Amino acid sequence: MKLSTKGRYGLKAMFELALNQENSPVPLKYIANKQDLSDQYLEQIFSSLRKAGLIKSVRGAQGGYLLSKDASKITVGEIIRVLEGPIAPAECVLDTQADCERSDYCVTKGIWEKIKDSIDSVIDSVTLQDMVNDYKRKTNKEE
Repeated sequence: MKLSTKGRYGLKAMFELALNQENSPVPLKYIANKQDLSDQYLEQIFSSLRKAGLIKSVRGAQGGYLLSKDASKITVGEIIRVLEGPIAPAECVLDTQADCERSDYCVTKGIWEKIKDSIDSVIDSVTLQDMVNDYKRKTNKEE
């Protein structure tokens, strides 16, 4: 299982917004430059994040993007699921899938469920604020 560029870039961009959440709206070009991303691709990603209610846009000369809620309230899991859809190592462990005829005795399904649960546990326990705190610790930018 591998995340697409959409999920990886979206998380980087959301981190950049979280890092600048106390300032004014952050222009898309600034985020693209800071994270070395395509601003056109970032526009597509931000469209999905805005529709999901994770960010809001501000128009005008001083416009840009802001997190729609505090960074401590947005998990990595929320962001990735908006951009990637449900995360699972196999189709059979998605909540939307009907059980296959072998599910009662399938030994691999239990493994896929454990992997999915582990991934969910990690991505749902890390917030954007946790990422900002880690960044500040690593760069000695504690305030």
